[in-house]
Amino acid sequence: MKMVPTLNFGGICREAIQTYEKAFDGKITCLITYRDANDPAYMPLLTEEQKDFIYHAELVLDGQRIIMSDHVDIEFTTCYSNFLTLMYDTKEQVQKAYEVLKEGSQTIYPMEATPYSSCRVVFVDRFGIRWGMMTEQTER
Repeated sequence: MKMVPTLNFGGICREAIQTYEKAFDGKITCLITYRDANDPAYMPLLTEEQKDFIYHAELVLDGQRIIMSDHVDIEFTTCYSNFLTLMYDTKEQVQKAYEVLKEGSQTIYPMEATPYSSCRVVFVDRFGIRWGMMTEQTER
């Protein structure tokens, strides 16, 4: 069994996945629009704009897959209680990823050292996803 995080958006998945690819040195391995999927359950319900939303996308980060999509059947809302934590080896790696994502974000815990990490930051990015990024140890 594998647990695969899934992130949903309300029409901005394409921009989000491209930003995450850059921030996390990832690779987009799948990107399908609703138009390309041509799913008969959705097509009659979609506006022309929604047909170009992302039906299914996959981003691979250091061998780990994240699934992403734009939801058209429910209203998208930001979730503050659940989030993804990325563990890095060095403070510089945390700083590099955060530099790409900090524009338009809302900081929850500023970048700082803690008793369990030499560098930790927690924020909600401009796409409405809450992230925790930190080093695994306090020495680096």
